[in-house]
Order: sequence, then structure tokens, then C-alpha cells
Amino acid sequence: MQNNSIGIFDSGVGGTSIFKEIHALLPNENTIYLADSKYAPYGSKTKKDIIDLSIKNTEFLIEKNCKIIVIACNTATTNAIDILRNTYNIPFIGIEPAIKPAALQTQTKVIGILATKGTLSSALFHKTTDLYTNGIKVIEQVGEGIVQLIENGDLHTPKMEFLLKKYLQPMLDKNIDYLVLGCTHYPYLMPILLKLLPKHVKIIDSGLAVAKQTKSVLEQYNLLNSIGKNPNNDFYINIKNTAVMQSLLGGNFNVKHLDF
Repeated sequence: MQNNSIGIFDSGVGGTSIFKEIHALLPNENTIYLADSKYAPYGSKTKKDIIDLSIKNTEFLIEKNCKIIVIACNTATTNAIDILRNTYNIPFIGIEPAIKPAALQTQTKVIGILATKGTLSSALFHKTTDLYTNGIKVIEQVGEGIVQLIENGDLHTPKMEFLLKKYLQPMLDKNIDYLVLGCTHYPYLMPILLKLLPKHVKIIDSGLAVAKQTKSVLEQYNLLNSIGKNPNNDFYINIKNTAVMQSLLGGNFNVKHLDF
């Protein structure tokens, strides 16, 4: 089991931002990444659809003998992780918007959260928000259209910049000093966000925290890779165009098309 892969899935290519954090922290681990781009984005789907897709992705990774599964999708985590944990005998790592650190550090007592509709409307998101934001104003913004632009390879385009300006302005008008990125696609927006936001507004996401939690759980179950050399990093995507995922990954990673 120790030498089996870490399984990672997302509703598309965005979760590669989580893979990068895990790979940087655990460079000797084998990984299998599944991009369910055919059905992206999950944020606009029903809870049942999100659960069904998450089960399908999980069973694919279990068939590949993964030792742990990272749900590199905020929407899938907030809607499906409890069901997955109750159904399968394998550790799951989820991802949620980094509300807690933003709430603890804000000076203006106003934070912004950019996320998908599926995340912002979930019970788990509201539970977490209520837990950590007493006395803090939270400006929620659905990032409609952002995921699809990234999936289509339209990251650095005027249309993306137009959408971000539109979504950020109401938050800036309310004097936010922290912007929480609530989707694993969104870290790829960082260069654009840094250009658009005032310097005092800090951007925070969950990637490193997820990587640290993955390491902690592997240690807890004695599942860290014992060989520690020449790891395999396999990437699967269920649309024929693999170029966008390849460009986001960079390096010499091989992306395979999967009829899934």
C-alpha cells in the first residue's frame, strides 16, 4: 500500500494546482490525477449530479489501487465528501475555501470569497463560514464563467480580465483586505488578480494546507512511500484536447486522453 498512488480528482484541470502543492511537499509519491473536464464545471450542477460524478471518479481511482484520494474540488468536497467517506474504506482529503485564516487575519473585518455557485450554496460552506466569521462581513461572489474560460484555454484573455474586474469591484467597494479563492482553478488567476487588486488586498487559497493534510494523513496511516525514487505521475482527462492541461502543468508530464 505504501508504494501505491495518491489519487486526485477535480471537475477539470484546475486541481492541477493542488497536485503541484502535493508534488512539491511529497516529491517521492506516485500520483494519479483525473480531470473530469467533460462535465466541468461542477459548480452549476445539482447536488445529486455532483455526488454521482464524485462516486464515479472515486471508483476509477480505487480501481487504480490508490491509497488515498484527494478531492481537489471545492464543490465536490462540500457536497459529496461525507457520502464518500461513509461508502469507501479509504482516506479522503477534501478542500474548502480558506475562510479561517482570512477571518483571523483581516484588519478591515471584511473578506471576499470568490467561488462557484455549488460551493457557496453548500451546507458545509455555510457551517464553516458561521464558525469562523463572527463579527466579520463576508462578501460572496459566484465566479460564473471563470472555470469554463480556463478549461477552454482562455486564461489570459480580455474576457477573463473583464469578468474578474466585474466580480472584484463590489468586494473592493466594501473594503475587503483578504480575497479567498474558493475553487482550485482560481490559483491560475493569480497573475491577473495581482495586477487588478490593490497591494493591501491579500489573496489566499487552500493548496498548501491540503498538501500538508495529505502528508499528515499518510503519516498517520503509515502510508508514506518507502521507495522514494522515480515516482510515476499519471494524468488523465476525458476530453480529447489535452493541450490546456499540459500547459498548466508545464514540465515533462504526460497527459492521456481517457474515454470516461
